[in-house]
Amino acid sequence: MTEATAEPATQTSEHEGTGQPPFRRLRYFHGRLLSARDFQREQEYFREKLKLRMRCLLGYGVVCGLLVEPAPAEEGKTEDDKGHQAKVRITAGLGIDCEGNEVLVPGSCVIDLAGALHEEERTGGTTVWVGVEYCERAVEPTRTVFNSACADTSDCDFGYTEESYAVRVTTKAPPEDDRCETCCTQCEHKVLWLARIDGVDFARPVRQEQIHLNVRRFFGTRVPTVITGVNWRHGHTYTVDEAKELLGTQKNTGGLVVEFSDDVRVDSLRRGVVEIQVIEGGAGRNADTWYMGGRFEEPTSGEFTRRFRYRQTTRETLQDGDRVHITVRAAFILDRCCRPVDGTNVGGRVPFTGKAKSETDTDHGHDPKPEPDPTGCLVPPSGIGPWTSGTGAGGDVFESWFFITEERS
Repeated sequence: MTEATAEPATQTSEHEGTGQPPFRRLRYFHGRLLSARDFQREQEYFREKLKLRMRCLLGYGVVCGLLVEPAPAEEGKTEDDKGHQAKVRITAGLGIDCEGNEVLVPGSCVIDLAGALHEEERTGGTTVWVGVEYCERAVEPTRTVFNSACADTSDCDFGYTEESYAVRVTTKAPPEDDRCETCCTQCEHKVLWLARIDGVDFARPVRQEQIHLNVRRFFGTRVPTVITGVNWRHGHTYTVDEAKELLGTQKNTGGLVVEFSDDVRVDSLRRGVVEIQVIEGGAGRNADTWYMGGRFEEPTSGEFTRRFRYRQTTRETLQDGDRVHITVRAAFILDRCCRPVDGTNVGGRVPFTGKAKSETDTDHGHDPKPEPDPTGCLVPPSGIGPWTSGTGAGGDVFESWFFITEERS
């Protein structure tokens, strides 16, 4: 049997290959002299193996904690005493960067935003991004016992390498990781971005409503595309006229609008993906069920979109007591990476993003009748709002409904 040796192919694209050199494992044999370089390379072998498995099998992002919140007032001091400096606190937590390094913040730390910025960025804008980055530093000075003319060492060197982190603050919007596969290509940046802070006045404290945590990447091999908003209120009651306006009945305007967190393929928005079912009001088991005809009005062209509008095209009318059930088969909607949208409407909490009624309309009784607000589970399981669709599994069916009533007095 002949043993063949594979030679690396010539790379023709920056997206080919992992950027990882071949692994070489230290081979022991009797009579071999081992130096510091050999032990260092043995450490690197196992570290690089671990990082490779981490980023290829599990992914990267925030594992737990690492929340950004306004820094609490110092005990015994007022805000005036502190000079109204803009400070935030990063809570303890763990993250994995895109190279597979573990970024551990063992305890909360307070960051002065102005002090953390590079000097040239302090006048760059009022929006800042806050993140953490893996770093190392040599610690514990140790005297050497033996000096070698072959090694560039002094009488005293550091005995350990401490794995740590550095806080990064910038006024420049960080690049998005738009890779479909994260294990076979190198990432552009190694910072785990945790929050965007808008309207920063470096002379005043940061308020909670200024901090937006939706820039965080949750730990995983990919970020699923989800439904971020719809233009109807789930479970609410609309009048017949309001429902006609919402559905675009017998008009060229209106229609149900669904918004996504990332690009979805326009060619996957096909007939049958959206379905509107009407369960008629009535007594007992005599109520009928029928399907309302419709079609996609937006988008009309292009390869990708982040929203669609679906309008009723038939002449059926709604009556008092009807329930309109909306189904979006998210498993058939593909994102730019050809993966299905993660569409489960968990708890019916996908946000309403439609236009609010004016005060005049409300005074005349034309505002949708709201259902009681939920009293539990006000934030998603991640603890980071707002709610979106999805459970992390991908695909599934988005379901929602609203009810119909006659004109209210």
